[in-house]
Amino acid sequence: MKVLWLCNIMLPTIAEHIGVKASNREGWLTGLTERFQKDVGKNQITLGVCFPTNEPSGEIRGQVDGISYYGFYEDVAKETEYEKTLDASMEKILADFQPDMVHIFGTEFPHTLAMVKAFDKPDRTLIGMQGVCAACAEHYMDGIPSYVQHGYTFRDFLKKDNIAAQQGKFQIRAGREAEALKRVNHVTGRTELDKTVTEKIHPGIQYHFMNETLRSTFYQGKWDVNQCRRHTIFVSQGDYPLKGFHYFLQALPCIRTVFPDTRVYVAGNEITRYDNLKSRLKLSSYGKYLRQLMSENDLEKCITFLGMVDSNCMCQEMLKANVVVSPSTMENSPNSVGEAMLLGAPVVASRVGGTPSILTDEEDGFLYPAGEVNLLANCVCKIFSDDALANRLSENARAHAAVTHDPEKNYKTLLQIYKDMTAD
Repeated sequence: MKVLWLCNIMLPTIAEHIGVKASNREGWLTGLTERFQKDVGKNQITLGVCFPTNEPSGEIRGQVDGISYYGFYEDVAKETEYEKTLDASMEKILADFQPDMVHIFGTEFPHTLAMVKAFDKPDRTLIGMQGVCAACAEHYMDGIPSYVQHGYTFRDFLKKDNIAAQQGKFQIRAGREAEALKRVNHVTGRTELDKTVTEKIHPGIQYHFMNETLRSTFYQGKWDVNQCRRHTIFVSQGDYPLKGFHYFLQALPCIRTVFPDTRVYVAGNEITRYDNLKSRLKLSSYGKYLRQLMSENDLEKCITFLGMVDSNCMCQEMLKANVVVSPSTMENSPNSVGEAMLLGAPVVASRVGGTPSILTDEEDGFLYPAGEVNLLANCVCKIFSDDALANRLSENARAHAAVTHDPEKNYKTLLQIYKDMTAD
């Protein structure tokens, strides 16, 4: 059986093979790829992978560890623009690889719809839900004042990309997501959110439940309350409104009232920098609003922005944290929550989207209503002040995540989906 994957990123194993820097995004794809590579020649699957590149000069093709790969040009920074060249690129890849079925990971970019149209075999096309664009569009600006939503910085004006415009892009993504889902007969998902949304868009679609396998690094460590940095919080991302960092900054003063020594470590792009002319010109409306919240509550000195980090660094930060917080306004199944649970790091997360499908409130961690900053602060303070509670949440989370993110079980589930879809 020949299976072609369409991914949003170049897989790290391919990046290493051709000597370019690997992306840290969508790390769960790495875990799944590693499992497939272990069974090359045994699972009766010939795997091909295609992905966008920003190199308009030519295509990327080759083989590594039994996987055929194809890079095609797409400017993913213009995620709302459907380039006509995409259709020809998909057709060329399909003609060369000649897959029995296509597995598309995510609905966020135009290449998903292009592949669906080019392959044009609804019974042999599988879309894996990652985020849910329709839900993201609906909640993109939650908790942000109107003057910030519609304001412009120099950067926003040049890019025509303020917060309201960013929400508009998600709405366009949601439209393409719906069109793609209506054109296929199979979808994988793992939460009540993605099941509800996909079945509403395409009532006749066959929904295959399949959990995610996460990056191998997070299956190895174990959080220890006696080894963590007391009264520290780790946040995996805060560089755009959906991640809800503005809510977290409103909760942080309440936490510091009880625990004045609280420190926060944040991974991802640092969008609040303002220490030189270049960073000032690049400041977005959202970054400016975050700076305002930090200044009003004298938070600058207790927050450390780590920048983009790899999986090893992310793992170490979670192991060192007293609490991992996910304050998002919308998620399907946040990988950072799953990764923290695998390690046993105590988690406080907003009760949004599909998060309750992977974390049980008061058993594996705490869930609170999104935007309820006092409840967020209260949950963090409970864990800070009670080691027995932290240990109970940690052990339960590890046990739950070991089932949800079981690499072998998830791999076998996917193989069965492939077999069922290609059976005559």
